[in-house]
Amino acid sequence: MRIIGVDPGLANSGIGVVEQDGNALRLIEYTCVTTEPDTPFSDRLLTIYNGFGEMLERHGADACAIESIFFAKNAKSAFQVGHARGVFLVRAAQAGVPVYEYTPLQIKKALVGAGRADKGQVQYMTRVILGLDEVPKPDHAADAVGVAICHANMERYLRMTGTR
Repeated sequence: MRIIGVDPGLANSGIGVVEQDGNALRLIEYTCVTTEPDTPFSDRLLTIYNGFGEMLERHGADACAIESIFFAKNAKSAFQVGHARGVFLVRAAQAGVPVYEYTPLQIKKALVGAGRADKGQVQYMTRVILGLDEVPKPDHAADAVGVAICHANMERYLRMTGTR
């Protein structure tokens, strides 16, 4: 199964592609789509749409795992991330790729085993699980890879328990 993971954002959106073969996971590619604050909002969303579309076209995917929006202190920022998430959801739907959403707590538990894990612990486990020499950079790309791993772990669990 090929999973494309997404850490959505307006300024920086991480995208990571992981392949699951049985219990083995392999990193295919990761990137970060960056948009500039002085660019018109609609053009920023188009940049995200095109960047994600290129990754989907290049690698295909059986599933898209995306981080859900968490409570934010800044409402404007939360709305902007929500718009970016919408772009990912629509583009995945256009490609016929089912979307699965995970909270930050679920992602941390799936990778580290603790919902209160810090970013460094999550990135460390991303590196270990995939057998990488270093953590993917930038952070948004590493987070996206972590979301894909979360989905792989969840799918494995659901198959083992017979719920899927």
